[in-house]
Amino acid sequence: MTQAQARSVRLGVFGGAFDPPHRAHRALVESALAQCQLDRLHIVPTGHAWHKTRILSPAAYRVDMAQLAFGDLPQVQIDTREVGRSGPSYTIDTLRALSSDNPGAALFLIIGQDQAAALSRWHEWRAIVDMAMICVAGRADPESDAPAFAPPQGLQARFRTLDLPISAISATDIRQRAGAGLGIDSLVCAPVARYIALHRLYQAT
Repeated sequence: MTQAQARSVRLGVFGGAFDPPHRAHRALVESALAQCQLDRLHIVPTGHAWHKTRILSPAAYRVDMAQLAFGDLPQVQIDTREVGRSGPSYTIDTLRALSSDNPGAALFLIIGQDQAAALSRWHEWRAIVDMAMICVAGRADPESDAPAFAPPQGLQARFRTLDLPISAISATDIRQRAGAGLGIDSLVCAPVARYIALHRLYQAT
């Protein structure tokens, strides 16, 4: 058996609302693929987002936009298991399902700084850390005065930081700009911008 054959398959998981997916998401995906040497990265649009106060755009739209934003990357798979799941959508359930589907695979959970800061409030968060290496996006907003994320005491070996280009893009800003009829071409890829315009997403009426 060669060394390549002996190495565990490396599976990444990047979940989110993707409402809409934007250029900073794309940069994070490309960085995770390269820096974690992933064989495959599952992009997982959120189903029932129990932790969000706003209502998400319909799942079909968000899945389509994820496909437009990331589908050209050969190692990426748009994974719809959460949008098809009834009830709250928990990351631990997705990790367990992927582990069951891919015995022996090494799992890497890709999350942003804000998600990392809230990780201790996630459902079964310690089980998540046990199952997957947590790959945290480097500080994205150069003007933020929030402290950099620090891994929980004693669990530092289960976390790594991804190097990313600095960006202050936010989905909230994109939705507001689209709703106001302002251009978003610099914030999302062209196919996503066309999709948002075609379906009149984020319009008040």
